[in-house]
Amino acid sequence: MQRYTAPLNEIRYVLKALDYDQEVASLKPFQDFDLEMAMAIAETVAKICQDQLLPLNRVGDEEGLKFNPEDGSVTLPDGFREAYQTLVENGLMGLTGPAKYGAAGAPETLGIVFSEILTATNKSFSMAPGLTMGLVDALNHHASEEQKEEYLPKLVTGEWTGTMCLTEPQCGTDLGLISSKAVPQDDGSFKLTGTKIWITFGEHNLTDNILHFVLARTPDAPEGIRGISAFVVPKLLDDGSRNGIFCTGLEEKMGIHASPTCVMTMEDATGYMIGEPNKGMRSMFTMMNMARLYVGIEGIGLSEIAYQTALAFAKERRQGRSLNQERQETEEKADTILVHPDVRRMLLNVKVTTQALRVLAAMVGVEVEKSRHHEDEKVRQDADDFVQLMTPLIKSYGTERGFQNISEAMQVCGGAGYTTDWDIEQYMRDERIAMIYEGTNHIQALDLVGRKLALHGGRLLQTFQARAMGELQKCTAHDELNELCGEFQKAAGRLMEVTMMLAQKGPSDPEVAAAVASNYLNLFALTAMGYAWMRLARYAIESEASDVETRLKSARYFAQMILPETGLYKKLCEADKAVMMDFDEEEF
Repeated sequence: MQRYTAPLNEIRYVLKALDYDQEVASLKPFQDFDLEMAMAIAETVAKICQDQLLPLNRVGDEEGLKFNPEDGSVTLPDGFREAYQTLVENGLMGLTGPAKYGAAGAPETLGIVFSEILTATNKSFSMAPGLTMGLVDALNHHASEEQKEEYLPKLVTGEWTGTMCLTEPQCGTDLGLISSKAVPQDDGSFKLTGTKIWITFGEHNLTDNILHFVLARTPDAPEGIRGISAFVVPKLLDDGSRNGIFCTGLEEKMGIHASPTCVMTMEDATGYMIGEPNKGMRSMFTMMNMARLYVGIEGIGLSEIAYQTALAFAKERRQGRSLNQERQETEEKADTILVHPDVRRMLLNVKVTTQALRVLAAMVGVEVEKSRHHEDEKVRQDADDFVQLMTPLIKSYGTERGFQNISEAMQVCGGAGYTTDWDIEQYMRDERIAMIYEGTNHIQALDLVGRKLALHGGRLLQTFQARAMGELQKCTAHDELNELCGEFQKAAGRLMEVTMMLAQKGPSDPEVAAAVASNYLNLFALTAMGYAWMRLARYAIESEASDVETRLKSARYFAQMILPETGLYKKLCEADKAVMMDFDEEEF
């Protein structure tokens, strides 16, 4: 039996620490979504996910999918369709979509909360609503008003789901190699032909219709990414007839067995262009950037459920003797494995990093809405800078640390953790893909060092520095945070030293940036998590939280046991690129 209780108290605490009511609920579109309403929605989400989706998680993993090659249909395990309808009936499929088209119109911060709980309870299932909301975002920003009126009401209510059809057999990250063709028709539509692979929820039985977001080329398009246009291709046409887009196979995967990963074949499929010709990458990146944020949150959700599972095991498992004989004799629980320092180390590693990543993700949710709706242009700019800078960090480090945390949780359980009895092995398999899709983690690192650091003359980094140093100044007023502040200053100093090195060497040797990018991203992410912990710990003191002592102990642990990792990453960033580039091909 899978073990999980949505961390609603922790979520409430984080939102309060980030001053949710003032920062988000005060914005005009969200005045109906104050903290109490936000938590009421979170409680509804938690109940549905715990009652319906969590019991289906192992079922989906073991039963998998049924593919019918005769008609290309895909059937999900029993119970998935009913769970989907429950979310639809509660208005949760379009939680953060635009209210103008029938969605709840909730802030992105609530979407992040929803995503964490949904992923923790059933990652396979969570990918359907996640992709649909990504398509909603792309259409809302780039589609014509007529297209919005036609498609968005069906997507935000959950009547339809959406996909993202990018990858082809001959190309993955390099979308410039796309060969799918879109031939214009007299009525303004296009006929699309080509094959897409690894298309999540490309076919399923949750809804009757599916709207596919497809990248393709028109006949006169220039080569490379400058010749790519974006289209929507519905499974069913307006008259109810079947369109020429079919699932022709399913990928057999390491994990997420109940999530259909499809080969989609288009044969004169009717589609409609979104945005301008040859400008499809714009709408693709709108969808992709939000998807990257939510992929990072997958790491948080699965890290949380793995932690809860491992903690339950540690509190039940009796093995060895207490280091304190007197305590063992007076407390029955003293001889569980929780008394061992290394078990505590592993559990605390998971706990404090999950907490920090949750805060960072919630910060981004807050800043997304400020970037869109705040009245002050400078506030909007600063918020957007923060979102752009944090997105690759959360996607990459959130998934890396999530996988590492699941591994730590498995280790706590010993041999039992490697079996299906305690479910952690499923979480590990399900999480592993997150480091690959929506742009591999190295792609995130290249985006960080190759684009985000230089954007607007380094303004994004300056925005982060100003926020972090401002928080540091506030924290230094509290003696209890001296250790955390000191370690953060060291981490920030290391980050700035490596950043200066990149600024000096990068222009003359682009391979330097590529060689250090992944380690640099990890250094930056850990520093940002230190910033998150300062904010969390300061709030605990100033709000006189009932668990302030526990919060401060956790902050101290993060300062002593996690932040020093920045020293290692600085050292790795300073290594000569020759250690990896001097090998000839035959030497590998």
